[in-house]
Amino acid sequence: MAVAVSRDLTVQVLEDVNAVKLTDRQQALRAAIQRGEPKCLGVSQVMLGLMVMSYSIPLHVTDATEVVTLGVPWWTGLTFIVAGAVAIVLDKHCTMKTLRVCLLVSMVSTLLSVIALIIYFVDMDRNPDIVCTYGSCNQHHYAQKLSRGVKASLLIFTLAQTVISAILCCLLFKQRRSFEQYSTLSQGAPPTPITITPPDLN
Repeated sequence: MAVAVSRDLTVQVLEDVNAVKLTDRQQALRAAIQRGEPKCLGVSQVMLGLMVMSYSIPLHVTDATEVVTLGVPWWTGLTFIVAGAVAIVLDKHCTMKTLRVCLLVSMVSTLLSVIALIIYFVDMDRNPDIVCTYGSCNQHHYAQKLSRGVKASLLIFTLAQTVISAILCCLLFKQRRSFEQYSTLSQGAPPTPITITPPDLN
């Protein structure tokens, strides 16, 4: 905080250099984050989450495999929706705290997406297509074919989510490293100069 005293003993509190620097860096952080378009990535994550959950409904009428018993589409879909909502909030309320929360949620989303991809691959490997014998296919064959088709779609959506979450993590991590040093600055003096007039002692 800078203070100036004039000849008539009036004291003037000038702008704090650190407060100005902090404000400038916060505006730069906001501009940098909005260049990365977290809102677009967030909307994509929410849409993918809704698609994963809605596409998984036909799996409940087929045989219960690892994907269904573990509820993979439901917890991955919810994770995608939460990660997307936090990214949308980051676009509107750009602070270091929100950035850290969004980074953490995106990292969790990426990790869970990778786990879900492994479960989908294992499930599809353990439950291969049933081959028709002598040109006659029973109902179980068609149910298995439907199940594998739905799981393939869910696998593609989850793969897209993994890529989006990883990109968002990289962008946010870069921004956090650039602006981390300014998050510890405390509030400085008021942004406008204040003039304090001494009391009249006569």
